[in-house]
Amino acid sequence: MIQKFVNVHPNAKIAKNVIIEPFATIHEDVIIGENSKIYANAVIMDGARIGKNVTVFPGAVVAGPPQDLKFKGEITTAEIGDNTVIRECATVNRATIAKEKTVLGKNCILMAYSHVAHDCTIGKNVILANNVQIAGEVEINDFAILGGSTNVHQFTRIGQHAFTQGGLLLGKDIPPYAKAARFPASFAGINSVGLKRRGFSNEQIYEIQDIYRILYSRGYNFTNAFAKIMEEIPESDIKKQITDFMKQTKRGIIPAPKK
Repeated sequence: MIQKFVNVHPNAKIAKNVIIEPFATIHEDVIIGENSKIYANAVIMDGARIGKNVTVFPGAVVAGPPQDLKFKGEITTAEIGDNTVIRECATVNRATIAKEKTVLGKNCILMAYSHVAHDCTIGKNVILANNVQIAGEVEINDFAILGGSTNVHQFTRIGQHAFTQGGLLLGKDIPPYAKAARFPASFAGINSVGLKRRGFSNEQIYEIQDIYRILYSRGYNFTNAFAKIMEEIPESDIKKQITDFMKQTKRGIIPAPKK
């Protein structure tokens, strides 16, 4: 249902049962899936690909051009997964030519004033609390939760089920299942509360703890810790997820806390 006083380009592709409130603006190269709701004063710009059951609150902007001086107007997209909620004044920029699409997965929540920059890839069930700021080409994996006002440097990676303290300044990768806190950002244990809520068994949690004891508590450097994990921890999906993440890091991972 498109209400009065909206600005919807005639070429925009709007599915059935979409609600668009007054004073919202929908640009030309836009696709909005079934049962989505666009509140008053939201702006959906060229390149937006919005899934089903998505809610965009007042003042939010989806698919704004990237804040990158190298951008020359290339045709790129910002993809929003089904059931995602984008709260007041949050912004999601479309991509540059680097990756050609910014991706926000299904069932995510972007709280008020959060920002997702160009070419980011965000997985499913991710929560960005109020005023979280994500720079360009950041990767955030499934079920990660970022506390309010967390600031993430470009090219940083955040593993699945990771958790950050509010106000964190993050310039290194957070491996899967870990918590990051303090200044400078450092390892603060594993996200055991979140893992229990998501059905991880005690045995799986103990395995994660064993891996991170080797990495953070024995005084090894990164290379030696990785070798010890490969040697001492039996093969499993959890071990593979963590070690694959470690192998792929380019910015390095968060360090142990300073004593």
